[in-house]
Amino acid sequence: MNSHHIIGHTQPESLWAASASPAPETAPLQGQHSAAVVIIGAGYTGLSTALHLAERGVDVIVLEAQEIGFGGSGRNVGLVNAGLWVNPDEIDATLGATYGQRLNTQLAGAPDLVFSLIERFGIQCEAVRNGTLHLSHSARGDRILLKRAHQLQTRGAPVDLKDQATTARLTGTNRYRSSLFDPRAGTIQPLSYARGLAHAAQSLGARIYTGSDVTGLRNSGDGEWTVNTANGSVIADQVVIATNAYSGHLHKPLQQSFIPLFFFQYATRPLAPELLEKILPQKHGCWDTRQVMSSIRLDNSGRLIIGSIGNVTDRGNEFLQSWASHQLSRLFPDCFKQSEISHNPDFWSHGWSGRIAFSNDHLPHLHSLAPGLTACIGYSGRGIGPGTMVGKSLADYLTGMPLEEMFVPVTPLKPIPARRVREQYFARGADLYHLYQRII
Repeated sequence: MNSHHIIGHTQPESLWAASASPAPETAPLQGQHSAAVVIIGAGYTGLSTALHLAERGVDVIVLEAQEIGFGGSGRNVGLVNAGLWVNPDEIDATLGATYGQRLNTQLAGAPDLVFSLIERFGIQCEAVRNGTLHLSHSARGDRILLKRAHQLQTRGAPVDLKDQATTARLTGTNRYRSSLFDPRAGTIQPLSYARGLAHAAQSLGARIYTGSDVTGLRNSGDGEWTVNTANGSVIADQVVIATNAYSGHLHKPLQQSFIPLFFFQYATRPLAPELLEKILPQKHGCWDTRQVMSSIRLDNSGRLIIGSIGNVTDRGNEFLQSWASHQLSRLFPDCFKQSEISHNPDFWSHGWSGRIAFSNDHLPHLHSLAPGLTACIGYSGRGIGPGTMVGKSLADYLTGMPLEEMFVPVTPLKPIPARRVREQYFARGADLYHLYQRII
């Protein structure tokens, strides 16, 4: 696929879809079924919940409207990070000491869970655990990293601040002033990881149905739920909604509780060996301290992938590809010339977007929507580790652990005021930022 074909599709193929390991065999739900638990959504949260339930012998069915990992789980950057965007002290202040400590502790270990599942089930997802780099773009960025490093180190995290020279050596660019290295983290092929979780869950007895959009949920009043699709239904004692940013008609109040934003990425053709010796030579995944964040990483084939906030499927956002070209020429001027990129229609092989559910406080929110109906939503761009960990915790709850003992507190479902206005404000603000960055 060349650059002329990237833009203009309603849903362009991502690099991850083009290079992912095979999905397990699935089919749409047909007829009437029963299960102990029904999970709606085959992303990280839903699949991790299913895997950990099936491992304990629980009869579980997963219903996915599209295909495994179709949403953000198959479209993200693939950074397996510890914790959230929010600093640990802010989490403590928001949640209180008990839940703040629980969440910080659990998510610090999220990469361990992800990489242990990859190893245990032999998931082929280009897993590289060499750490990640949070890159400072300014004096303000230096202060952000210093503050974050102090809070993490106080809690025993093995993070390390790198100076400008070391950062330049690790990234291949001198555009950053410093970086925060986290050895606990790494990168994966995100869609392959989702498919691997599905394979593992199936091997343990979970039933997964794709192409099975849920058309209705009904509680019979005696504790049973009926979950309907176009061609079938399931009766279950418990239902988990794990649709995150792709929550739509199923439960409208849930959709009103987050701001949907898009994150886009562009991937180059595989780079020449001499460039790979200079650019991210240790294959660290990176993101920066800019308010409109951008990310860079490599895949196992040597493609350089750059991303930021925005939606490449919007025809009005065709300038995002030229922003990506401009950024690479600024970051790596000895390797890429903008004029050469612009005149090479085969420079970019793929461009795609994924939807993110941003909560008001950038923390995931656990909701008990009704007896036997649970949802967790709002990962705010940190879905791989937290989603996998939440899935394990939901399995604990569904097999007897009190809901109050989960590391994410149960909170009431609250609509975000002026949600649509704020969505447009953030989206158009990011567009203006990228337009400005393209000309400076």
